[in-house]
Amino acid sequence: WLPDAMEGPTPVSALIHAATMVTSGVFLMTRMSPVLHASYEWVPTVIAVVGAATALYAATVAVAQNDIKKVLAYSTVSQLGYMFLAVGSGAYVAAIFHMVTHAFFKALLFLGSGSVIHGMHHEQDMRRMGALRKVMPVTAFTFIIGWLAIAGVPPFAGFWSKDEILLYVYANNRGLYVVGLITALLTAFYMTRQVIMVFYGKAKWNDHSAEHGSHGDLTPHESSWVMLTPLVVLSGLSLVGGAMQLPFGKDFNFLERWLAPVVEESEAQIHETWAYQNKYLLLAVAIVVALVGIAASIVVYAKSWVKPIEPKVLEQAWYYDNAASRLIAGPGAKTFNLIAWIDANIVDGIVNGVGKLIRNIATSLRRAQSGFVRAYALLISFGAVVILAWFFLRGALL
Repeated sequence: WLPDAMEGPTPVSALIHAATMVTSGVFLMTRMSPVLHASYEWVPTVIAVVGAATALYAATVAVAQNDIKKVLAYSTVSQLGYMFLAVGSGAYVAAIFHMVTHAFFKALLFLGSGSVIHGMHHEQDMRRMGALRKVMPVTAFTFIIGWLAIAGVPPFAGFWSKDEILLYVYANNRGLYVVGLITALLTAFYMTRQVIMVFYGKAKWNDHSAEHGSHGDLTPHESSWVMLTPLVVLSGLSLVGGAMQLPFGKDFNFLERWLAPVVEESEAQIHETWAYQNKYLLLAVAIVVALVGIAASIVVYAKSWVKPIEPKVLEQAWYYDNAASRLIAGPGAKTFNLIAWIDANIVDGIVNGVGKLIRNIATSLRRAQSGFVRAYALLISFGAVVILAWFFLRGALL
């Protein structure tokens, strides 16, 4: 539902749909870490598998989106999958760490997209943008910082949190680690694609300008300082936010020490694994994967050396909405209509039928109470005749 919810105002998307409401489940799962730690072994595994599948699914869909906000929406879904992958792998501190850094760079990216939409006169199709860095330099600069953070390029905040998640996943499940690396590569790829389509390449907005109620011309323009100030602040946090949890020893693990009363037992296990002892090697692998994703996107979308392949199935989100409509919404609507008919015609019919029966009986009896004395005298006489006839017949029979 998140990509559809992104149709709302961009500041709402930045605050609620990127940083707070959608990540509350990660926080609650982390608070339940003692329960998960003491539960059956398959419970965390299911959480990790669902998280990995979500991360990979949303990343593949984001590759083929052309709406600037939908790319970020599916990116948010993918990053939430990363967080749940961390929870399922016992990386509770890493999950919270990524939740915080994600709030920094994703709020920056959403507000940056809002600045672009405002400057483009409410245009959201990236195919109608291009070369906006020339007319929106501050928006472009801050957006690029958010791009580098989510792509996992050091020393930006997203690199440190994503690397810590991959470290834990490698120690717990090598298969899910591969899925995490593929997702990281796709993330770097589609975010680079977005930056190239919006801020680089050929300017396409001359041929596709939209009307704008508050401006006399249709040329893209930089936003006011009211919109740019939050971008500058968030870009700074996206740059230095990783300092709260650096992989250089306990002296730099500020977030882990703060969360120790909640997740101490679970976090202590990772320090004895091969993955932790060789964390710098895994860190280098993560950097290479991010750079490969960025380079591949540049080759395809900036240099045009390779024709982009964007299957319709990815643009339509693997036809998830169609499948949900046919398999869930359609049968569900028919079921609810049947239940409504039963409620209206059978349940209410029984209740209302009792009332109608009593009303009909009362209507029939009311005819005998006409209020005319002659009618009552006639009925009394008729009753007396019937009684006398009954006695005479009884005596004759005896």
